[in-house]
Amino acid sequence: MLDREGFRPNVGIVLLNQKNQVFWGKRIRTHSWQFPQGGIDRGETPEQAMIRELHEEVGLLREHVRIVARTRDWLRYEVPDRYIRRDARGFYKGQKQIWFLLQLVGHDWDLNLRATSHPEFDAWRWNDYWVPLDAVVEFKRGVYEIALTELARYLPRYELRNRFLRQGMRPHEQDVTFDAMPGANFELPPGGSFEPDPQTSHEFDTGEKTHDI
Repeated sequence: MLDREGFRPNVGIVLLNQKNQVFWGKRIRTHSWQFPQGGIDRGETPEQAMIRELHEEVGLLREHVRIVARTRDWLRYEVPDRYIRRDARGFYKGQKQIWFLLQLVGHDWDLNLRATSHPEFDAWRWNDYWVPLDAVVEFKRGVYEIALTELARYLPRYELRNRFLRQGMRPHEQDVTFDAMPGANFELPPGGSFEPDPQTSHEFDTGEKTHDI
């Protein structure tokens, strides 16, 4: 479902724990990290789509979260042609997103990356709210910065700061290493989880989920 300008309606999810850290997911079989997101189906409201995507991507139900805030307007980004299926080029331009700020009222063990047969992530961790944008695929970085800045005012006990790590991870995160092949040995930071699926591959330029990029 595209609008007249070729943008697909989509929701983004910033999920907080009680320490104001955010859920940070590693896209399956890639080195890219991102927030949960997904398309809005025909007939759905943004909130309904958010609740569905929350379960599909991280296994949480509505009862596990509290809705803190959402962005006021659509935030847009364009997807480069090389990430778009050939049959969609010329029609599909990218995503327009409503972002939600949620607080987890359940537990870490309620998270489940295998809630569906088509997982988006194979690892996750809690990260500082101001995420390292260098870990995000380049064409999404502007929207991430805008969304995080707008939603930051609603953080409990919000600490006034607005710095993004454009040059890489914080020093304590640089010890984390990953191998691109599923099943390879690598280390995760405390609170992280890895759930490999050698039978599944979700590269950016393949499959039906391309429009959720």
